[in-house]
Amino acid sequence: MEPRADIAVIGLAVMGQNLILNMNDHGFTVVAYNRTVSKVDEFLAREARGTKVIGAHSIDEMVGLLKRPRRVMLMVKAGKAVDEFIDHVLPHLEAGDIIIDGGNSLFEDTARRTAYVESKGLLYIGTGVSGGEEGARRGPSIMPGGSAAAWPHVKEIFQAIAAKVDGGTPCCDWVGENGAGHYVKMVHNGIEYGDMQLICEAYNLMRTGLGMTADEMHKVFSAWQDGDLNSYLIEITRDILSFKDADGQPLVDKILDTAGQKGTGKWTVISSQDLGIPITLIAEAVYARMISALKEERVAASKKLRGPQPTIKGDRSKIVEDIRKALYASKMVSYAQGYMLMRAAAQQFGWKLDYGAIALMWRGGCIIRSVFLGKIKEAFEKNSKLPNLVLDPFFRKALNGSHRAWRNVVALAVKKGIPVPALSTALAFYDGYRTERLPTNLLQAQRDYFGAHTYERLDQPRGQFFHTNWTGRGGDTASSTYTV
Repeated sequence: MEPRADIAVIGLAVMGQNLILNMNDHGFTVVAYNRTVSKVDEFLAREARGTKVIGAHSIDEMVGLLKRPRRVMLMVKAGKAVDEFIDHVLPHLEAGDIIIDGGNSLFEDTARRTAYVESKGLLYIGTGVSGGEEGARRGPSIMPGGSAAAWPHVKEIFQAIAAKVDGGTPCCDWVGENGAGHYVKMVHNGIEYGDMQLICEAYNLMRTGLGMTADEMHKVFSAWQDGDLNSYLIEITRDILSFKDADGQPLVDKILDTAGQKGTGKWTVISSQDLGIPITLIAEAVYARMISALKEERVAASKKLRGPQPTIKGDRSKIVEDIRKALYASKMVSYAQGYMLMRAAAQQFGWKLDYGAIALMWRGGCIIRSVFLGKIKEAFEKNSKLPNLVLDPFFRKALNGSHRAWRNVVALAVKKGIPVPALSTALAFYDGYRTERLPTNLLQAQRDYFGAHTYERLDQPRGQFFHTNWTGRGGDTASSTYTV
């Protein structure tokens, strides 16, 4: 069997198929394999007909067709299936060969798998791939991490098939060791959760509060797409609002208001808690999906729990403009929190993340792609040690110019009983972050009162801890200080 293929892809669901066809379009010879081998023949007879794609009916045949170092990419469901395929493939490979996981795996699993595969003398890459079906076919954002020695052997393929921006720059570059690539993809998905929830809240304010029709909102989102909110998610929202069902009515109005999730948003929130980073907006976006799933309870509660009439009166054009500014400002907070989390993870795991390069990787191909990301790239190019995006001159100016409208929108929503968890928590974070003195001094006094947890003093150097016998009965012994 003559080795003539550049890479093999295992898994012929829609993402796997589209990545294979993308690679074929860029001149690479790909071996396609699937556990249910009949899908290989179906793929070759239909979607891959007329291409150079080669079908394999066994792992042994697949490996025999590959040039060295052999590159095997798994496009299978995250979790147990990845581990199973790694163990299936390993006996057929040799030192220096490369296994690639292109699914949405938990970064901790990727770190474990990298160490395991390297212990066998092979190399491993865990890569985030964002952009959905269309991105996989036409150019996704690709975020590889794992064994650094593997990158030169996959770089040409990955950068060829990735989306291109700024005159041909690929939305793909090496992220870092072990689980870094999948971590960055996880944070991407968390920001995606936040962006989608923010857009839904803006939509709900216009629909429920202002009584706007889908066609009217389509015009608003069309205008927003031509401005500083330009992004893939605004674009598809614009298109969704204009889409009609068979009876000529807006399809969006007929879709049940319960949302699903695959776990990456939840993983992002869990990681933020482990690292002590307040990604409040992403957390609220995850919880909003959970609340939406309580459909039957919400229907029953709507008949028993009172609230104000949601109708918003006033100058519609001004209110819509305030909503736009609130959305824009909240979006900035979402990205700022995501970058805070990545910075903390880099410190924790020893990664050397290039934050400007990550913004560039997200600039095209992926779900959160937007003009906005260009400003993030510029911010980190000017100051690679920027502690928080909201302190960059561009973002600072935009937030200072938007916060009054933002406050108006949140206050109006609260008065009218329209839930805006993401818009409101973003504003709360902004106000908390810019407040010199928070009421946490009282919280620390409370902790010391009931648990002798100690506190620091304003009139003493940081790092010195004190305990007070608040009741006269507690004694002078204090608990040890620690942060979870």
